[in-house]
Amino acid sequence: MKRRITLACWDYDRTAALADGRVQPEGIDLNYISLPVEETFFRMTRNEEFEMSELSLSSYVLSRNTSDRFIALPVFPSRAFRHTGIYINTNSGIKKPTDLIGKVIGIPEYQVTAAVWIRGMLADHYGVPIDSVSYRTGGLHEPGRYEKISIHPKGVEIIPIPKHRTLSEMLLSGEIDAIYSPRSPQPFLDKNPLVDRLWADSQQAEMDYFKATGIFPIMHTIVMRKDVYESGKWIAGSMYKAFLESKALVIKRLEESVALLHTLPWSIQNYEETKKVMGEDYWPYGVEANRTVLEGFLKYSYDQGLANRAYEIEELFAPETHELVLI
Repeated sequence: MKRRITLACWDYDRTAALADGRVQPEGIDLNYISLPVEETFFRMTRNEEFEMSELSLSSYVLSRNTSDRFIALPVFPSRAFRHTGIYINTNSGIKKPTDLIGKVIGIPEYQVTAAVWIRGMLADHYGVPIDSVSYRTGGLHEPGRYEKISIHPKGVEIIPIPKHRTLSEMLLSGEIDAIYSPRSPQPFLDKNPLVDRLWADSQQAEMDYFKATGIFPIMHTIVMRKDVYESGKWIAGSMYKAFLESKALVIKRLEESVALLHTLPWSIQNYEETKKVMGEDYWPYGVEANRTVLEGFLKYSYDQGLANRAYEIEELFAPETHELVLI
């Protein structure tokens, strides 16, 4: 009899074959629930509602500070460069990264993965120390969001915005100078001239960053409840293999040229350019293939007062996924 496992994960193209059943994990009857990532994270961290789920990499690392209730697979359904995630009020005088120094910066929460990467990237590569700005936390579009984990990094000012306000409206009014956010502020989407990205050509900035560092930032991983893992460690290996197979299917389809699979007119050219810049396996899973990226994130998490110690990569991921059997 197959083991029934519920996985909560967004409807990514790289996991679609798991959702629609084209890929069947060995020994597992998979119940794939597609949910917005914020809902998945909240329900898993608060109530542990699913056997497995997508989870913010930062939230997972923070969870290890106090317990080992989750164990991760080295599967990374969400990755994104974050130069595109820095938005400025165009009247703030911010023209280049170092102009952020001394400014008031809005962030949804200090611990969100995108903000960890942005702060680390700015400090390491653009001369903007983490403690050189003042942070304001709150909802981007809806009021009332709060920091889910009590965080007090030494020497860093973090102040919640008023409960009835949003970061987007405060950016527009000039009460904050910039926002670090994985989601675009509504005034930017509305093409309001008072809000723009820090980098006019963010794609080129991100390509230059990758060439210099080899880092394609990881946003989310896949976690299992520890009780599920302990009840059958083979589940980790079986699911890891299935995630690899599902990703391989979609990568292969990106090469299809007889008819466009995506509603993007230059998707094939974009795919070819991506491989030219980033290599054939530009979205890798696995511990070893992501060592540089994971080491960078774990350093940032510790340096920014989030992780309470410098974690080793191997201790965060199920040992059954560190390597695959070759036949």
